[in-house]
Amino acid sequence: MNKQQTALVLGATGGIGGEVARRLCDTGWTVRALRRSVAPEQDWGQGITWLKGDALNPGDVEAAAEGCSVIVHAVNPPGYHNWAGLVLPMLDSTLAAARKTGASILLPGTVYNYGPDAFPRLTETSPQQPRTRKGAIRVEMEQRLRDYAQSWGGQRGARVLVVRAGDFFGPRAGNNWFAQGLVRPGRAVTVIDNPGRAGVGHQWSYLPDVARVAVELLERRRDLEPFACFHLGGHWDADGTGMVEAIRDVVIRETGRAPKIKAFPWWLARLFAPFQETLRELMELRYLWQQPVRMDNTKLVSLLGREPVTPLEQAVEETLRGLGCLPEN
Repeated sequence: MNKQQTALVLGATGGIGGEVARRLCDTGWTVRALRRSVAPEQDWGQGITWLKGDALNPGDVEAAAEGCSVIVHAVNPPGYHNWAGLVLPMLDSTLAAARKTGASILLPGTVYNYGPDAFPRLTETSPQQPRTRKGAIRVEMEQRLRDYAQSWGGQRGARVLVVRAGDFFGPRAGNNWFAQGLVRPGRAVTVIDNPGRAGVGHQWSYLPDVARVAVELLERRRDLEPFACFHLGGHWDADGTGMVEAIRDVVIRETGRAPKIKAFPWWLARLFAPFQETLRELMELRYLWQQPVRMDNTKLVSLLGREPVTPLEQAVEETLRGLGCLPEN
């Protein structure tokens, strides 16, 4: 087994973790994935070795990471459940395993780290002064990773790579705004709820594109600084209507029916938020829809020469079909 090409993926049954695991397999890596029960619900094809274990248990993660050169930390509490109690302990399990094995760590990042003082254009060095609990947790996660990179990583050549992107969407991802707010998985699209508003730009990132970039950066990790961050440009919806219009256009083309476009019912979410944890978390992130927030990918393009981006209409069609919102071909 080639240690330099073996990765452990935590969160491989999730959107970004699954896409990174598939991309690693496709590019010749040996991939292990940790989950509480080892039989995945969907057809994952060949190449992933499933191991039984809990990301909250440092011993399980250490055992799974033995012989790995990379740990992909893409695990999150489902449905935003108990972020404060689970997110940092899961990261500590990854850090304990990395310290033992000398592995590099990949963290898929978000815009939660940033507050309005850093908007509208975010670079890798923009100040991180979040106004939300989730943002504060993200800042703490990156600080712990930075400490690892500067101490353990600096001694043994390991790296920390943070790849930040906009709102995720993709054919195998359900825990995101696209699938939880704009449409409903498993249902025909008759109504599209737009959480944004006309004139306010918003950034989207297609998960297969994010995974492709992340793996390309992992391949170059030895040429990067010990703690390296990169921003993806993804799909920039300049006036806040581009994504919903792309969904509508795809649905019309594939079904002949035009769905209605409505404003997301923020008032209803606020009403029920005290009784529903996911709604509380979504309300906390509403500020990201009230002003333009765009990531600057200059650093990434300078290194790779380009950012691979799937055309929006193709990405939307693949996402809707993967979510069961379009008729089967």
